[in-house]
Amino acid sequence: MPNIQRGEISALIEGEEKVLCLTLGALAELEARLSAGDLVGLSERFAGGRVSARDLTAIIGAGLRGGGNAVTDDDIARMSIEGGLKGAAEIAARLLRATFGGEA
Repeated sequence: MPNIQRGEISALIEGEEKVLCLTLGALAELEARLSAGDLVGLSERFAGGRVSARDLTAIIGAGLRGGGNAVTDDDIARMSIEGGLKGAAEIAARLLRATFGGEA
């Protein structure tokens, strides 16, 4: 069960409810991976609503790892996510909202 006070969400991935959380370590991973520079840059990057499949893989992967799941980005790319691409985008948006607040 996710702890919303910690910014956790749950999502149906590979037929199982998984907890995702963008911890400080997960955010640092995203900054480095996406060359965002800092948290403001990371937030601004996603606020525009334009994300690539690579971005979705990075966000969901960092969130799963932050939630305690041992997965690689290659694992994420092969995972079955309920709702397909749209479902993956919704998971990323919910995770960003839980982390940064507002209209992610």
